[in-house]
Amino acid sequence: MSTSNANAPAATLLESVGEKLRAAILAPLQAMRIAYVPLLMVYFAYGAMGLIAVADSFWVKKSLSMTPAQLAQLSVWLTLPWAIKMVFGELVDTVAFLGSRRRVYVFIGAGMIAVALIMLAGAAGGWLTFASADRIYVTASLLMVTGTVLQDVVADAMSTEVVARTHADGTPRGQEQIDHDLGMVQVLGRLALSAGVFSTAGLAGWLAQALDYSTVFLIGLIIPVLSASGALLVRLESGESRPTDWRILTAGLAFGAIVTGLLAGDAAYAQEIVFVISFAVIVSMLVYLTRDIPLDTRKRIFFVAIIIFAFRAVPSVGEGYRWYMIDRLGFDEAFFGLLGQMSAAIALIATWLLSDTITRRPVTSVLLALTLIGGFMSIPDLILVFGGYQWTEQHLGIGARTIAFIDTAAQSPFSQLSMIPLLTLIAIYAPASKRAIWFALMASLMNLALVAGQLQTKFLNELYVVGRGDYQLLPTLYVTALIAQVAIPLVAIAVFGRRVR
Repeated sequence: MSTSNANAPAATLLESVGEKLRAAILAPLQAMRIAYVPLLMVYFAYGAMGLIAVADSFWVKKSLSMTPAQLAQLSVWLTLPWAIKMVFGELVDTVAFLGSRRRVYVFIGAGMIAVALIMLAGAAGGWLTFASADRIYVTASLLMVTGTVLQDVVADAMSTEVVARTHADGTPRGQEQIDHDLGMVQVLGRLALSAGVFSTAGLAGWLAQALDYSTVFLIGLIIPVLSASGALLVRLESGESRPTDWRILTAGLAFGAIVTGLLAGDAAYAQEIVFVISFAVIVSMLVYLTRDIPLDTRKRIFFVAIIIFAFRAVPSVGEGYRWYMIDRLGFDEAFFGLLGQMSAAIALIATWLLSDTITRRPVTSVLLALTLIGGFMSIPDLILVFGGYQWTEQHLGIGARTIAFIDTAAQSPFSQLSMIPLLTLIAIYAPASKRAIWFALMASLMNLALVAGQLQTKFLNELYVVGRGDYQLLPTLYVTALIAQVAIPLVAIAVFGRRVR
């Protein structure tokens, strides 16, 4: 056998791998259109909110009195606006404000974010004293989240309207082409969001270390300016409108009133009550909204949603782990910014290279792989919380910061990649005159999963109490959370995975 014949299989394999890599790199570039850029500016601004993240974390730890359990409880409330996106979605679909059902809502959201940033700056700088710093922080956080949710609802609706339905000569495009473009716009949106995170993560750490936190919050005002600019420039394919569905809007508003009342009254088990009501309302609305969709499609969306819900409804460790890294491992603002930069870069690259493949793979296969790999990649965190970094540094020369880099590199891509299959499915089946409410309801269900995860985080932090300087129970807390993070998705995939096919 000649050498050339022996090398042929290897050459063929390399050529095949090269073609696939080239296709993966080119797919987002080939899908890109100038018309998409203003929309992507809104998504970019969403990711760029990380500009204030490091300053926020360190200011909370140094200046506020809230415990990790209380911060986890606050996170539940901050996630709830995402779970009632259907109210915003119905408004965006049906209620024109100042003649607009899209741009004006982005402007309103940008204004809310700007006010929240000014409140944070005033509390951190000591020049806003109408309430305690803790109260101002809670109010500003709720205002910022609500503004962000409103902008996100509009962006989701516009993501289906920037895709052309006809050729330049007015002839209709093929449905397969349209469906592919709808999926790729979702990918481009994730890429834009990741790019926003990447471009600000390292800067966030440097600013938090070099400037006072109040100034960092004021610098953050560039973010709402960016999203508003994108809304000014965007051009949409269609402007379908319909009468307001008062059943959806009234139910959503009633739900919002219940949530507000429970929050203001500080009722016992308020968050658990809100979660149950939220779940019932959202599922009922989805059943109502999808009544005209073919049964097979409804079943597929339903089972996919359950699996992704389980994937997202897992607890985290909470802020106590971040405080442990600050107090015991000596990580400062600049290093957290560097970790954020690295995480964003890897997430961006992974989303870029794997997006086209993921849109074509079964959702169960994608989430199964992400769950198993994610569990395995938690080993560096275990080394840190159990103090194993001392041994690795002494015997291998690998200290806590190096392990943190490895951990960040390993876990960065998962959250963005897990959403692509569902977003593609939602975009393809979005009803023409109900796009905002469609996206909002499905997103509400997925964000309600985050509420479930935050509730579990709160329970774990109340069971295994971790505080400023008190990290004795952190290893137990971390292991318990990790077991849940792996077990919950695996059970859902085992039970419902076959029904998705």
